[in-house]
Amino acid sequence: MFFESGNTRLYYERLGDGPALLLLHGNGENCRIFDEAAQLLKERYTVYLIDTRGHGQSMPVESLHYQDMAEDLHLFITELGIEKPAIYGFSDGGIIALLLASQHPQVPGRIIASGVNANPKGIKPFWLTLFRLMHLFRPEETMAMMLREPDITPADLARITVPVTVLGGQKDMIRRGHMQQIAQAIPQGRYVELPGETHGSYVVHSQKIARILLQEA
Repeated sequence: MFFESGNTRLYYERLGDGPALLLLHGNGENCRIFDEAAQLLKERYTVYLIDTRGHGQSMPVESLHYQDMAEDLHLFITELGIEKPAIYGFSDGGIIALLLASQHPQVPGRIIASGVNANPKGIKPFWLTLFRLMHLFRPEETMAMMLREPDITPADLARITVPVTVLGGQKDMIRRGHMQQIAQAIPQGRYVELPGETHGSYVVHSQKIARILLQEA
């Protein structure tokens, strides 16, 4: 299905029945990464799988910005009349969820964000250098956005009024201290580290994230 409003056109799927749970993929991905998890989650939730702008089957764009994606999500939730959804965001999806919760605190019911950074310096130096080299030799807008954005301040995070769980893999490419600082800046935030996991090992085509969300969402 497609959601269309103004210049926004997003591909999405709706599965199951129950309280609303939105799943947001990471950079350069699409909603298919959640296929395995959605099969478990749909037994308890109305699950919305969304391709963000410039990804999957959603509208192509010349330039990508997290702020635009957050506004797309705000339109999607409000115009479809989804009340107080739980939102799970992986990596870039977590950034989008935090921006939405900061700027429209009345919209989400709770946030679970994994492998999330508030600015590019939150990425471990090895990975940040690797991404810069990759973008140098093969420029892509998805990578360019990740290297220049976001810029979420502690004051932005302090405006989030809903409960937020920040998940981080023990071997994540995002600095542990950075994710902990994000959680600490949110009034109802907490950080949970997942032993042995990398950035996306428990998320991409995995039912592990479903079992986590069944406890957290």
